[in-house]
Amino acid sequence: MSAGGPLAGVTVLDFSELLPGPFFTQNLAEMGARVIKIERPPGGDNARRMGPGGFEAVNRGKLSLLADLKDEAQRARVHELVAQADVLVESYRPGVMARLGLDYASLRERFPRLVYVSLSGYGQQGPWAQLPGHDINYLAASGALAVSGEPGGPPTQNFGLPVADLCGSTYALSSTLAALLQREHTGQGQHLDVALADCVLHWMNPRLGAYRADGADSLERQRASTQLKPAYGSFRCRDGQHLSVAALEDHFWARLCQVLDMGDFTGEAYRSLGARKKQAQAINDRIAQQLATRDSAEAFETMARNDLPVAPVVSPADLAALPQFAQRGLLNGAEALSLVRFPVPLAGVDPSALGDAPGLDNARQLLQ
Repeated sequence: MSAGGPLAGVTVLDFSELLPGPFFTQNLAEMGARVIKIERPPGGDNARRMGPGGFEAVNRGKLSLLADLKDEAQRARVHELVAQADVLVESYRPGVMARLGLDYASLRERFPRLVYVSLSGYGQQGPWAQLPGHDINYLAASGALAVSGEPGGPPTQNFGLPVADLCGSTYALSSTLAALLQREHTGQGQHLDVALADCVLHWMNPRLGAYRADGADSLERQRASTQLKPAYGSFRCRDGQHLSVAALEDHFWARLCQVLDMGDFTGEAYRSLGARKKQAQAINDRIAQQLATRDSAEAFETMARNDLPVAPVVSPADLAALPQFAQRGLLNGAEALSLVRFPVPLAGVDPSALGDAPGLDNARQLLQ
């Protein structure tokens, strides 16, 4: 929590677990909010037991409070904390908070300024509202999985991050900030129904726009255009390291041909992006050939000097040593595998003041 950040003075009660909710509420803490994490006894958030590192990565800067919400006395004390809260976040299946008397309908009359955020897989209504799920399920339901994978192959989740979880966190953050701003004008809170599948579906708009233009039966063509682009990809260099190259525009393409000695690819058959798409595999094979004869550092420096879209493929272990991120102060310390600070500098926010993830029940005094 940063004492002078844009959310200084905002109190958040966080009933969420695992990844989407905690990552969202950590963002609120990074902006200066006081976040009180309500955890179920005896062990708290399931993320504490699901492997090292995950809990610590998304719960920094929070307080932890163990509370048995099925116990009437403890639930009454949690109600007292709700009276202090500006934002309440929960990620249970629809109906759970209602059975505990902590749903929005039960609270809004007593706490009309409360911004209540329900973060779930499929939302509070609909035939799938009670369906359990994880990241791949929401990608599948939204159409994102269908457009992923090699043309002619099965749908494949081939990205190394939990896209749907983080997508939902981002929408929860932006909508909560909007609701807090709106409250300044109206004096009223509201219920935000954030569904991970809905959020990924919104991210599908660029692909849906392409389908509208190209036809609903163009799945394989869409996959091909997404997965195989000319002069676009990751290429192995002589030293075993990889470079990402993205010379899509005509002027970048012409420059790439000069830098990589690919004069035989500069004719009319390669002049436009549309023409190059028809030769994408041959183009990428030639780029791979050329870069396989060069060390990655030399190739990167040459291409960067010639104003080409290029970047090394950096492993997590090397992030802390990368001058770009080090100069921007994104990493908490210089050690390898350091966690990353909120990426946008904000007035009044001291990223180093955030603090570590809380020990279990480190705020017991709040229920006294």
